[in-house]
Amino acid sequence: MSFTYPQQEKLKSKKLIEKLFTEGKSVSAYPLRMVYLSTRFNEDILAKTGVSVSKRNFKKAPDRNRIKRLLREAYRLNKAEYFNNLTAQHAFMILYIGKEKPTFVQVETKMKQVFEKFSNKISE
Repeated sequence: MSFTYPQQEKLKSKKLIEKLFTEGKSVSAYPLRMVYLSTRFNEDILAKTGVSVSKRNFKKAPDRNRIKRLLREAYRLNKAEYFNNLTAQHAFMILYIGKEKPTFVQVETKMKQVFEKFSNKISE
């Protein structure tokens, strides 16, 4: 898995997102929560991922966009380390549930913790 985040790896299907939240499982490392679901895609990729920030906690769009940008970058840099050993295809939604604006270092350390918890749950 490379250090890119191409268009085909982005989770955009409304049906799949709905299914993810109804049937998926989650792991958390405050202020991040990752909902995941083992599924099948037509494309030959291991994971589709989306990010989300609550409008309730961050009223201004530039604040939400900044946090989403940080989440995507932390995901992009760390996905190869944790998802190379995936056997099944998965859909992920990474949610920022905190109330304060984070720094990149905070987001990246929490992203690693979430990925670690996910890896442990999958290997069980």
